[in-house]
Amino acid sequence: MRSKFSGLILSLLALPLLAQQDLSKVQIKTTKVAGSVYMLEGAGGNIGVSVGEDGIILIDDQYAPLAPKIEAALRAVSDKPVKYVLNTHWHGDHTGGNESFGKQAPIIAHTNVRKRLALGRKEPGAETPPAPAAALPVITFDDRLMIHINGEDVRAVHYPHGHTDGDIVIFFTRSNVVHMGDHFFNGRFPFIDLGSGGSARGLIRNVDAVIAAVPADVKVIPGHGALASLSDLKSYSAMLKDTVKIVEAQMKKGRTPAQMKSDKVLAKYEALSWQFINTDSFIDTIHRSLSAESKVKKSGK
Repeated sequence: MRSKFSGLILSLLALPLLAQQDLSKVQIKTTKVAGSVYMLEGAGGNIGVSVGEDGIILIDDQYAPLAPKIEAALRAVSDKPVKYVLNTHWHGDHTGGNESFGKQAPIIAHTNVRKRLALGRKEPGAETPPAPAAALPVITFDDRLMIHINGEDVRAVHYPHGHTDGDIVIFFTRSNVVHMGDHFFNGRFPFIDLGSGGSARGLIRNVDAVIAAVPADVKVIPGHGALASLSDLKSYSAMLKDTVKIVEAQMKKGRTPAQMKSDKVLAKYEALSWQFINTDSFIDTIHRSLSAESKVKKSGK
């Protein structure tokens, strides 16, 4: 029998299929963020764009059918070609356009992104087929990478075991913009992909590391949600810490996830619920993450 958590994973990974039902109606919204950086919103993860005389850097590329609309949005802000595509992580709502944009420019990502795209997901009840070779990153790295383009030092840094095990955060140092990828869901509960190496505590650790590394007036592009500020990111971090603290305290009392849901222990965060993740499913995620962490500690690994 498929677990509820596997069902959640399946629903989330089916987002591309759900979106394709009416992608013809999707409009790409372009927002000037700061300096040479723009944010594109459509369906799926927010896209970051850096433009200048040297060309365009594209951060994520949503779903394959949206590629022509994304290209039209890019032409509206620059007549230069796409020079590089960066994937913040492997999920299809951020990499679905890889096959199209990979024909125009090299795709860059963390090593684990290429591995997961190439293998797909084989978890029972939540399977994703391997990506075609043309959609795979051709340049991979393990820790950090710098691209010097358009007078900007674009820094890509791997933050391990947060949203997944292959997430990178992109710092546009001159423009004072940071693209968080799915380390940051603005205004809603995040999806922590435990099956892809994600971790609730790891997510907190990574978000706090970014907070410590950026100036107070930085502009923050979330993986999902509206353009944000450092204050928004700090509020998000506080929510993550508090929800983990609440669930952990309940676990120490011997309470099960079902009992926590019945007691509505995360009721004060109900406003952060959305179509695929509500207070109940977020309790499940945190419980599973903390339980896995406890098992690792007990095993001494």
